Amino acid sequence: MTYPIADLEAFIDRHPRLLVLTGAGCSTDSGIPDYRDTDGAWKRKPPVTFQAFTGNDTTRRRYWARSLVGWRYFGMAEPNATHRALARLEEHGKVSRLVTQNVDGLHARAGSTEPIELHGSLWRVRCTGCEAERAIDEPIEGLPTCGECGALERPGVVWFGESLPEEPFELAIQAVMRAQVVLVVGTSGVVQPAASLVEMGRARGATVIEVNPEASAGGRNRIALLGRAGEVLPELVRRANQT
Repeated sequence: MTYPIADLEAFIDRHPRLLVLTGAGCSTDSGIPDYRDTDGAWKRKPPVTFQAFTGNDTTRRRYWARSLVGWRYFGMAEPNATHRALARLEEHGKVSRLVTQNVDGLHARAGSTEPIELHGSLWRVRCTGCEAERAIDEPIEGLPTCGECGALERPGVVWFGESLPEEPFELAIQAVMRAQVVLVVGTSGVVQPAASLVEMGRARGATVIEVNPEASAGGRNRIALLGRAGEVLPELVRRANQT
């Protein structure tokens, strides 16, 4: 069913344990393209796999060279109205946990508390040998190597074909098991394995609220709030400020 925002506000007030699941659509207003859009980058260039990265020196050099180009999107991006609104809803006690498929770090910069990053972060690199991690705050030139063991370093993100890291996914499952409502923002909610979180919540009786410009296929225990997240969520915050 489709709810007007006033009804949704009342619904959320009655169900405070809100789990938020976000995707690439949250960051497009920050200038970061959605790689799955019609003109998305992965349609123009095949995604890099871990096997290709570790097995071919040319691929490694191309990847890090491409990351320098992509840095202008991520390094200069700022949190937008959607990120800020979700952080404010958390301040108002409406959000118990935020789970994101994004790797840009914008939720944390907007003020969300310890977002669960299912696909890792572009602001970290990890050793392919000893798996030591370190934070980065500027683009990497050349082929970075680990200061601990000297092995090649890789970005701290989940690549195409890789499994999600166990710890963040387990934390996300635990959050779903406690949630009364799953708020899906900026994602179709059909890409696995993140989509399984939505189904887990639905299976145990949680209501799924989808914020989308257009209606999707639907299903039981589902509420659709049609509109752009950058307009809908700030309106929810405005109403929360009045209560």
